[in-house]
Amino acid sequence: MKFPYGISNFVTIRKEAFTYLDRTASIPAIEAAGKQLLFLRPRRFGKSLLISTLSSYYDLKQADQFATLFGDLAIGQNPTPEHNQYMVLQWDFSMVSAQGDIEQIKQSLFTHINLTIKTFKESYKTYLHRDIDIFADNAIGSFESLYRVVKESNHQLYLLIDEYDNFANEVLMHNQGDKPRYRALLEGEGVLKTLFKVVKAGASQGAIARVFITGVSPVVMSDMTSGYNVSKNVSLEDEFNHLCGITEPELSALVASVLQACQTETEHTPVMETLRQFYNGYRFSYDMDAPRIYNPILCFHFLQAYQKGCAAPRNMLDGNLAMDAGRIRYIANLAQGQAVIDSVLDEEQPATIAQLASDFGVENLERVEQDTDYMLSLLYYFGVLTLGGVDDYGSLILKIPNLVVHALYLEELKRQTLPDIRQEKTAQKIAQQFFRDADLQPVVDFMEQKYFKVFSNRDYRWSNELTVKTAFASLLYDDLFYVMESEVNAGRRYTDLVMTVRPSMRQYALLDVVMEFKYLSLNELGLRGEQLAQMTRTELAQLPAVQTALNNALQQLTQYQQALVQRFQEPQRLHCFAIVALGFERVVWQVL
Repeated sequence: MKFPYGISNFVTIRKEAFTYLDRTASIPAIEAAGKQLLFLRPRRFGKSLLISTLSSYYDLKQADQFATLFGDLAIGQNPTPEHNQYMVLQWDFSMVSAQGDIEQIKQSLFTHINLTIKTFKESYKTYLHRDIDIFADNAIGSFESLYRVVKESNHQLYLLIDEYDNFANEVLMHNQGDKPRYRALLEGEGVLKTLFKVVKAGASQGAIARVFITGVSPVVMSDMTSGYNVSKNVSLEDEFNHLCGITEPELSALVASVLQACQTETEHTPVMETLRQFYNGYRFSYDMDAPRIYNPILCFHFLQAYQKGCAAPRNMLDGNLAMDAGRIRYIANLAQGQAVIDSVLDEEQPATIAQLASDFGVENLERVEQDTDYMLSLLYYFGVLTLGGVDDYGSLILKIPNLVVHALYLEELKRQTLPDIRQEKTAQKIAQQFFRDADLQPVVDFMEQKYFKVFSNRDYRWSNELTVKTAFASLLYDDLFYVMESEVNAGRRYTDLVMTVRPSMRQYALLDVVMEFKYLSLNELGLRGEQLAQMTRTELAQLPAVQTALNNALQQLTQYQQALVQRFQEPQRLHCFAIVALGFERVVWQVL
């Protein structure tokens, strides 16, 4: 199979027999939704391929290829009257540089627009009755000339804009102290606002028949409302939940084909379970019964590796999505951002909001930096939170979609806790040694001496075993070797933290680990931090409250053990730990 990893050109995918997941059945719904649409999805979710598909479907100069490109697809069996009826102009704002001052950004935008117009002129020259004027210093004027010439030729334009917010978001998020540049792009007679005013004018004059815009968030569109208040945001419409991404039945079929080609005894179910844990979990609809969607670029990353070596990739996170950590960091660095990250990691009290924010606008930038609902909404649009349900009061529950994204949060937590790269390297060595010998002493020593020094100064919403579990999870997380899960079902009860050696790594001398956490505050202990620091670990373990907590944790581990041994099928690998944190000062543990 040829997986279209990094390929977003529909014609290339179809003509060169790459795997194509047919989304053309949604074209009638897209047409019915409106003439000017905004469609938002996280990075690397297939938006560019959708744009390319629409371009080929509506382009009048590709009419002779309709049967070849679409004949065996859903829309090919029942095409709409609008197929191959328009001249198509396509802009990709990810090609616009966000570097330099406002004039340099403006020139980069103008250069991109003028280049697309030159390509348009050459492609449609036999259809046009006169030449299109191109102005090097005024691409907006070039665009006005284009749609007027198109209208005079008795045709209409379909305008496709990919990543409409890309360069503006780069200015906003990567240069937080330089908001004037962002305002200059969008406020008043800013270049983007002016450009979209012209798009609106072209549509009102009948020259532009349809506009389809993709992006990541509604931030930029909110700032262009007065200039472009005619678009309809269809991102959360139920029928478009799976417009981009991979459904479970589709992925299951792909996995079956790959496993058949490998001719191994590997079973389909465990491979799907791995994919489900690491890549599934996205929902883009308020319908909480809507199926969850897989990230396509990550699935292709996995399937390509499996097809090549009949084994999962060593790194489950593809490098092309690693930059999403920067989106989490952007939020974490805001005034209230760290509290938001902490709330996201709170599994017992998940983050909730009444509704996803859509009125971000530049005038609300200060509010975005203070209002947790805005920050949570941004994390949803960035693809590092997803709709997880509705609570008893009707509020939306936002959850981390999968283990790959969970790792990004843990990595950010570790980065803030251990800003010194040398300490981070030391922590990594300690963790890797623990994976081999299950000796918790070096891990606990590091936790007490380094981690807890930072954690004790943090403004946590909670101070309980969840806090401690989060600290241990961030210190020990390593998806190269492990599937790390919390709240795993084990005999009708739920474990705190389970680290299972990945199937592809079970050939190595690595250990499965289960941890059950308890937390005792200094008030519960009746002791001060200075007193705890002077006591040996044996003395700490003999404190009545500590003994009770350890015994409770050990009883829970005993109940889990049988179910976990049955699950792992390798009892000799399994190591179970009861861990009690005494405030953010000391740690006592016992091995089951």
